[in-house]
Amino acid sequence: MSNKEQKKSTSTNWKKPSAKKAKALKPIKNSSAPKQKKPPIKKQTSVKSSKKSNTKRAPRNAVKKSAPKLKIFSLGGLNEIGKNITVFECDNDIIVVDCGIGFPDDDMLGVDLVIPNFSYLEANVDKIRGVFITHGHEDHIGSLPYFLRSMNVPVYGTKLTLGILENKLIEHKLLQNAKLNTVSAGDTINAGCFKVEFIRVNHSIADACALAITTPQGVVIHTGDFKLDLTPVESEPMDIARLGELGNSGVLMLLCESTNVERAGYTPSESKVGLSLDRIFSQATDKRIIIATFASNVHRVQQIINSSVRHLRKVAVTGRSMINVVNAAVKLGYMNVPDGVLIDVTEINKYPPEKITVVTTGSQGEPMSALYRMAFSDHDKVSLTDKDLVVLSSSAIPGNEPLVGKIVNELYHRGVNVYHDSSVEVHVSGHACQEELKLMHSLTKPKFFMPIHGEYRHLIQHKELAESMGMPSENIFVSDIGKVIEIDENGARFSPTSVPSGKILIDGSGVGDVGNIVLRDRKNLSESGIIIAVATVSTDEGILLAGPEIISRGFVYVRENEELMNGAKDAATASLIDALSSGAHEWGDLKAIMKNSISKYIFNKTKRRPLILPIIMNI
Repeated sequence: MSNKEQKKSTSTNWKKPSAKKAKALKPIKNSSAPKQKKPPIKKQTSVKSSKKSNTKRAPRNAVKKSAPKLKIFSLGGLNEIGKNITVFECDNDIIVVDCGIGFPDDDMLGVDLVIPNFSYLEANVDKIRGVFITHGHEDHIGSLPYFLRSMNVPVYGTKLTLGILENKLIEHKLLQNAKLNTVSAGDTINAGCFKVEFIRVNHSIADACALAITTPQGVVIHTGDFKLDLTPVESEPMDIARLGELGNSGVLMLLCESTNVERAGYTPSESKVGLSLDRIFSQATDKRIIIATFASNVHRVQQIINSSVRHLRKVAVTGRSMINVVNAAVKLGYMNVPDGVLIDVTEINKYPPEKITVVTTGSQGEPMSALYRMAFSDHDKVSLTDKDLVVLSSSAIPGNEPLVGKIVNELYHRGVNVYHDSSVEVHVSGHACQEELKLMHSLTKPKFFMPIHGEYRHLIQHKELAESMGMPSENIFVSDIGKVIEIDENGARFSPTSVPSGKILIDGSGVGDVGNIVLRDRKNLSESGIIIAVATVSTDEGILLAGPEIISRGFVYVRENEELMNGAKDAATASLIDALSSGAHEWGDLKAIMKNSISKYIFNKTKRRPLILPIIMNI
């Protein structure tokens, strides 16, 4: 405020004019205002506005109410690939972006899926205004059936995204009560104090969107998964213009995916795969072609169908997820399939092999997938021979290389011809490389930045990329699941408190009933086996009545190790007799004594630690 303005303000507040005097003032006209040098029109307009609402406004020297604090945290998708879920909280409103699954690590024996820990959201379910889905991949929608069991809140997504989700909810018997809301790119949804705008991006699945989230503190952009594809298949390019508009208006924070941050340059266009597929079809005119790809890659399947039509082939689809996605895409108009091209897999033997294309799941080597069963002669409809060509139109997700290698080796063993991305260009990524990430930063020009969707090395390298573009390191937040970022008028910072987070393991229909102790026991069982010891005692008389009997499973073959088993039995017998004679009658104490004696004896003899399961019956 200038000195002249300060004097004017002091003069105005020093002596309040009478009501009559105030009424006579006409601040709209310049002639009624105090004389000053060329008063700016903008200032007069402000005075007019103030006069009209004078009775409702706080005193001029009152403290302005600050906007509510914005909190941002992830319950998955940081320091890992998969399980993506980000939470935005402001005052009494919460929105959730994506709700994906992760896949078990090698040490999670018997575990089928991994989902986020939803306990914080369950405790604050009344605040949740909706779940906003960027696209229909498993690592972004797979946990929704488990989420919606206890938190039936509105879900917003594009048509194909919700079409894929519906199949999952049908399997979990949740569709009837689900609150699914279809949106299109360009739509904006009001959700409490938030406004969420869907912005078209390109990815390896149709109908992918970034989100522009308007909050009381400013606009936050969540990119979802994206790449820049200027020649996409059956869709439009990313809405660069809208992202640029938001950047010019001011973006508070950017949350940007980091999957391909290690790769220089640009990600090739999906249409490039179509050219490679055409070459393969032109060369393999005497073979049946089996193509394995991601079920959700609708554009890839469309290109396979297009090549098949050009070469007069029928197309059969196998694998449950592939069938579900193709049916949804055709039904919703995301795939164009001429009449008579799609046939049931049961009908493939009605046509010459060279007139058939089979599209299948199993590109990641998943046990019991359709391709896995074909490779190991366990598929009831498709048997592979040296007259077949298998094309793996995908790249192995990190960690899946051994599974993919196992299938490829088995296919070669059977004399099957195999093409994969290392030999022919039959796959392109759906994620942005370095130059596309730079473009996103340049378009949005964020004040703060949080790298997401990647392991720790990806997040750090994305941080370094942002720094190379001039962003101050103190404005970049490399976070972890459960850590909370707080943003207010004073800036952004990590909160001293975090929210509950972690992994919930899914084993069959069980949710969360497999924990660290169970996994430890499974690991021990897989490595060293189990010994079961059964004894009958009378604690009243303090005597051993029968046993202990020793049973081994996965440790040693008893008939070939009778001396070892007899020694373990003798050690257990002696320890029980000593304990009972000394007055130890507690059931738990006796179990522990027998277990310790067997464990000590086995380790001294074999240097191994099998799982010991003592069973004591008291008569």
